[in-house]
Amino acid sequence: MMLSGWGRFPVIYVPIVTAPRSEAELAAAVAKGGVIARGNGRSYGDSAVSRRGTIDMRHFNRMISFDADTGVLVAEGGVLLADVITSFLPRGWFPLVTPGTKFVTLGGMIAADVHGKNHHRDGSMAAALEWVDVMDASGQVTRASRTSNTDLFDWVPGAMGLTGIILRAAIRLQPVETGWIKQTLIPAKNLAEAMDAFEANDASLYSVAWIDCLKGGPDMGRSLVMLGEHARREDLTPREKKDRFALKSKRKKRLPFDLPGFAMSGLVVKLFNSVFYHVGLRKKGDSLVDWDSYFYPLDAVLDWNKAYGRKGFLQFQCVLPLTNSKAGLEALLTAISDARAGSFLAVLKRFGDQSSKFSFPMLGYTLALDFPATDKNLRLLKELDRITIAHGGRFYLAKDARMSTQALIDSDPRTAAFVAHRQKTNSSGAFQSSQSERLAL
Repeated sequence: MMLSGWGRFPVIYVPIVTAPRSEAELAAAVAKGGVIARGNGRSYGDSAVSRRGTIDMRHFNRMISFDADTGVLVAEGGVLLADVITSFLPRGWFPLVTPGTKFVTLGGMIAADVHGKNHHRDGSMAAALEWVDVMDASGQVTRASRTSNTDLFDWVPGAMGLTGIILRAAIRLQPVETGWIKQTLIPAKNLAEAMDAFEANDASLYSVAWIDCLKGGPDMGRSLVMLGEHARREDLTPREKKDRFALKSKRKKRLPFDLPGFAMSGLVVKLFNSVFYHVGLRKKGDSLVDWDSYFYPLDAVLDWNKAYGRKGFLQFQCVLPLTNSKAGLEALLTAISDARAGSFLAVLKRFGDQSSKFSFPMLGYTLALDFPATDKNLRLLKELDRITIAHGGRFYLAKDARMSTQALIDSDPRTAAFVAHRQKTNSSGAFQSSQSERLAL
């Protein structure tokens, strides 16, 4: 079978893909060694692909229990976030932390320690995790929490499945009165204005910005900053009150074929950016937005990854420490603008403080970008790696498909400790992915 991540780059031949339905079958698959768990295939690169054995976890898809007093859900690792929302939003509960797509599994969310638009307030997925059951190389299952098996509990989030198979977990949901978001859209003429908007609105629950990567000069980094709060019942108009949790089914669009290579050219992206920004200028201010549109705009188009053509695309996401964020972002944007390789989906977010074993976030700003998978863009991304490292930043493994071992070592001094932990716990031979081999993890 040929497998890839959502970016469709690289595409890897995998001779063995197993889909166990029981813990005994899963333990037998793990015993073969060199395996990696795979959820719904929504990490962008090669972190959920192993040439020796890829384990499809989607049969472990049961929700086991829910405590309506605490909002704690116990579920298996293969449960889709979309199913959690469908099941619990009508009861007044919503994920505490969510990435930009709902088509991810809970196991994948924990393995990547995903973050959302509220990291500056609520942290990453690790903050929502109460306990996790992990299968090790011997097939034994260990429950880890903040008070029991704490070392394992600290290493699992962000380890990309390399510390064991995530079987079950208990995660906290947050109570909400409606499924609507009170959005405030703030246009920013340049990067400085965008960062000022983030800092001035640090108390806002959600904040994210679309950023124009092709503008230079005084307009470099022009953005649309989108703030958000969960709407209360009294915030809704009569029309929204008829659908208080915004659960009316929407007609999904599907991209039925791969677009030609020029569809994501610099000229097309430049035109899109101009239109998108000026439309945003007309929509500035406050509005009510349904949860699906606010958190998961890309999910509205199924198979949207085909927009980049058959060669796929490359995601790049870095985080820069707060003291170096402005200088680092300016350098990154300059390199992208000079290369005329604008990103179609460029996102800027402010992170809060986080101290963790191997997770991605840190106090600062994170920039996420995507580029068609071409030789020119591969060279550009090496330059973006260099700039990130020079400013003390690091990279998100859930987005990575081509980083070098040296780039990881230079950007993240925690790498050696992670490798040592894997060797100490006998997980280095048992759990391997194409990414872990490439990065010598």
